[in-house]
Amino acid sequence: MRFSRISKAVGVAAAAALALSACASTNGGTTPSSNAAGKQGGTATVVEVNAFNTFNPNTADGNTDINSKVSYATHSGFYYIDNQLNIVHNDKFGKMEKTSDDPLTVKYTINEGVKWSDGTPVTAADLLLQWAAFSGYYNDADAEGKAGTSYFSYAGDPTGLALTDFPEIGDNNRSMTIKYSKPFADWEIALGGPGIDIPAHVLAKKAGLADTQAFIDHLKSMPRGDAKAPKTADAKLKAMSDMWNTGFDSKTLPSDPSLFLSNGPFVVQSINQDQSLTMVRNKDYNWGPEAKLDEITVRYIGSSPAQVQALKNGEADIIAPQASADTLDQLKALESQGVTVEQGNQLSYDHIDLNYSGPFADKNVREAFMKTVPRKDIVDKIIKKLDPEAKPLDSQLFVPAQPAYDASVQGNGSSAFADADVDGAKKLLNGATPEVRIMYNKDNPNRVDAFSLIRESATKAGFKIIDGGLGASDWGKALGKGGYDATIFGWINPGVGVSGVPQIFRSGNGSNFNKFSDPEADKLMDELIVTTDRSKQDDLTKQIDKKIWDSAYGLPLFQSVGVDAYSDRITGVKFMPNQTGVWWNFWEWAEK
Repeated sequence: MRFSRISKAVGVAAAAALALSACASTNGGTTPSSNAAGKQGGTATVVEVNAFNTFNPNTADGNTDINSKVSYATHSGFYYIDNQLNIVHNDKFGKMEKTSDDPLTVKYTINEGVKWSDGTPVTAADLLLQWAAFSGYYNDADAEGKAGTSYFSYAGDPTGLALTDFPEIGDNNRSMTIKYSKPFADWEIALGGPGIDIPAHVLAKKAGLADTQAFIDHLKSMPRGDAKAPKTADAKLKAMSDMWNTGFDSKTLPSDPSLFLSNGPFVVQSINQDQSLTMVRNKDYNWGPEAKLDEITVRYIGSSPAQVQALKNGEADIIAPQASADTLDQLKALESQGVTVEQGNQLSYDHIDLNYSGPFADKNVREAFMKTVPRKDIVDKIIKKLDPEAKPLDSQLFVPAQPAYDASVQGNGSSAFADADVDGAKKLLNGATPEVRIMYNKDNPNRVDAFSLIRESATKAGFKIIDGGLGASDWGKALGKGGYDATIFGWINPGVGVSGVPQIFRSGNGSNFNKFSDPEADKLMDELIVTTDRSKQDDLTKQIDKKIWDSAYGLPLFQSVGVDAYSDRITGVKFMPNQTGVWWNFWEWAEK
């Protein structure tokens, strides 16, 4: 499972998954019933910060929280993660079983009757497409990108699934078995969930193939990619991967319904660009937790006060704002109207990342800029009222609640940037006045505040700061595309597994937007994903944390505090610290 980036001030970096997985059960439990209080039918309106822009949240461009949440409600798979960070198997969808430890072998079998909303069965071909995209199996691009081809632009880390050979398809195209050449710590969350998003039969047709079997046959006929011996791009695979990468992107409802098929509890019915999205019940769905509501509308509102006002006016039932200084007080004032407020630390963090190009190609300039970032002021302005004990986050990979945090902070070099040091920055710049464009979500008030504080401080040291803010539905796709030198955003993780570390920090990965590259760190990450001992995972992660700080990568700002609020019209809402947020049990939402 991948990390999602967010426009909200949320996210613990990859390492939160390491510590939290120690208290997460991987034997799962069973699919829950939908017997929570509340009636069948009805509607709910949920407010989100970001604006929806793609039906494929797995791409490096599409990997934002709102895209993932819509996908979660409209697709299903072999598992999901509950709010205790347990991996829960969905046996109504199918069976995922580890059939061997040596070699590690995992078999996925999809149950009869599971289908897409156009009536086509969900089959192993759909899972094979996910494997092809997530594993990087066919990529043969060299490290500099001068030769060969990178086909699927996957947001997550392919290193674990890259340990597998071509899968075995069986049981009349209902099962797929993969074998790993080494142990893989995250095998249980590598494929098939929480949802299988993209239908192979649609992609095959759009890419010009005769049918799904032709899709399977072509993938099977192709060898594993080899960056040491790159070949001319395969036209059919290129057409398929191009379709996967961008063909499902849309800020509006496509005229072609095959581009937004569902295999989950809800189907998208309408989209009002940059305003709202409405989903209705998938009446055929019965292969997992079944929703009580008939309709869910998602409104996009970046401003926390505006979210609170929508809740107060009855224009929203559930909100999860990026809480700013006064948000909690505003929400508490609504408790007399029946509003419930829940608060807790999220598995997320805000950060500013510096590109390893342009003015920041020079490490001294990166370090000088880092010295100007007023992290304490940012924490005081944005987060202190929610958590009086809040401090700047001093690790890229751990959060304070984790046992390894203190030890990592003591040795990672973060103490050099504990306080803003404009004079120290001036010495490193030695009279230079670099021009730095900072990109962020300009529709997010907290990001605006962080940018303003950074600009004020950096200007004193001699930097010329350019406002590169973009709108709520545009900033995510701009990541990694150039046109800026630094960016302020957040990562939020699933709370289980270790693959989020290489997802963000391994050389060449799709979510490594600022092009950080350290061969020694890459080796540590390769070791991390095949390490199942959690104490050893922590030791490796501490070493990686230091490598990131040594490189003047940028700065973590703070761990975010989550605030959810919902009206007394809706029951079943429960706090969740990971990237799914309140959506994790949307099937239990009900009107009173």
